[in-house]
Amino acid sequence: MSVICTNTLTPVLFWPPLTNYLLFDDCIIYIPLFCMSFSPGSTDVVACSVHGIRHPVTAAMHIIMGHHQEVDVCSFSCLGRLLRFGFSAMFGFGGRTLALAERHRWMPPGQRREFAVFKTLANLKPEDCELSYLPVKKVQTEMLDPSWTTTRGLFLNVSIMAIPCLCSMAPRGLAPNTRLNNGSMALITAGNTSRAEFIKHLKRYNSVNNQFSFSFVETQTVWAVRLRPRSQSSWSDDIAEDNGEYDSKNAPIISSEGAYPWNVDGDLLEVPSELLIRLHPQLLTLFGVYIEEAEEAHIKCSCI
Repeated sequence: MSVICTNTLTPVLFWPPLTNYLLFDDCIIYIPLFCMSFSPGSTDVVACSVHGIRHPVTAAMHIIMGHHQEVDVCSFSCLGRLLRFGFSAMFGFGGRTLALAERHRWMPPGQRREFAVFKTLANLKPEDCELSYLPVKKVQTEMLDPSWTTTRGLFLNVSIMAIPCLCSMAPRGLAPNTRLNNGSMALITAGNTSRAEFIKHLKRYNSVNNQFSFSFVETQTVWAVRLRPRSQSSWSDDIAEDNGEYDSKNAPIISSEGAYPWNVDGDLLEVPSELLIRLHPQLLTLFGVYIEEAEEAHIKCSCI
């Protein structure tokens, strides 16, 4: 099975023998007879990770030249029910920012994104979570019954990435230490810290400096992740604007609807309880090659 990724069409999973062709934006695109679509939100990071740039002509050239790249994929499950497949997920700051942006879709995209980042940073608070994961080394050495490693605490952000997730905001990738098909995921946790230190961490993604060289940031190489939020207090996106600064050392939050927002490949996924994320090594084959760094011009968010 193979996938085409462009910034003008949803990536499509298809059986190569069962395809037609379509001329779209001066590019020849495969159209499947039997297909399953990935969400449009996943297009950018996947396209940049296998093409180095979001460009339909570049995607078409990889098809013509027959470049194939196997890619790891994640599955997302809650209470024993499969929710979707994807490549990356963020909980905490990443999920809250996307949830806020989705509630203001009447704004232009760029303005909406910056508003959501600024507002979430202004109301920055940690999530009280129980985080369990299967390290790759344990899976390799304890094949029959590998044991989970569990930690509990306050986290500002938790990221799980099966691919490097190159993009214009992070040209070296949101998870530069992982690869497209190395059979592992990167688990990146940002623990509770001051707003100023967390902003420094975010700004490092757009620079050559190591974004993980902070005492509150930890990285793990894992095969599966299970995250269970433990907080029970209410929250809304317009929370207490007139109440001044928050004490980020206390008062973890959940949404007022009782669902926890996740950012999965740029799409909002609201999960009522624990989320299980498992890796499926080399599940897909894409047209493209492994790219070390995105070729697009760096884009900075003016609000940080």
